[in-house]
Amino acid sequence: MLFPPLLRGRLIKRYKRFLADIALDDGRKITAHCANPGSMLGVAIVGARVWVNEHDNKKRKLAFSWEMIEIGKTLIPINTTNPNKIAFEAIEAGAIPELAGYDNIRREVKYGEASRIDLLLEGGEHKAPCYVEVKNVHLSRAPGLAEFPDSVTKRGAKHLSELSKVAASGGRAVMLFMVQRSDCTSFRPAADLDPTYAAALKSALAAGVETLCYDCEVSLSKVVLRKRLEIDLV
Repeated sequence: MLFPPLLRGRLIKRYKRFLADIALDDGRKITAHCANPGSMLGVAIVGARVWVNEHDNKKRKLAFSWEMIEIGKTLIPINTTNPNKIAFEAIEAGAIPELAGYDNIRREVKYGEASRIDLLLEGGEHKAPCYVEVKNVHLSRAPGLAEFPDSVTKRGAKHLSELSKVAASGGRAVMLFMVQRSDCTSFRPAADLDPTYAAALKSALAAGVETLCYDCEVSLSKVVLRKRLEIDLV
């Protein structure tokens, strides 16, 4: 996934979940859209270096969108809509071996109880369709360890329940965690932040849901899938 040229600044504050005040290097103070409904634990640090995208669409309420933050020496995209795009591009390019061999990829397909699956893979050498739920991961509280979620997510637990039903009915269901940073070597659920989600993940695995985790190569011009990470459910 490619970025247009981004503008650099410093984070003043993030508030009301979807808003962020930023002081740009060119002297302007702007309010940017923050496409991240989570707590953003560890990635909304006041004074940190950030990058925004300036749009020329006059119909937008906000001309800027916050795209990235630098924590230490690590660039971290904060937009939670990125992982679906990254996963789509990676699967289409055959970069995720576990999800290769399908002819078609559909996005946001209705299924279950008023739910939508992020990616539905169909056709090719596989008889059954593959339901892929993608989750954005940017939390890291210990060196080399990526975690999800960064706050309580009832919606995330519901998605695991829906995937479990797919697996129980004989379909293929995959939970794909996409880590939007490149300084982690393993992943585990943040059970202290949301024990219900951690328990739901273990139950989903027992029901036949597959779990994958990949990290990303991140630069100011692009974010793309990089390598598979180990998953620790202890």
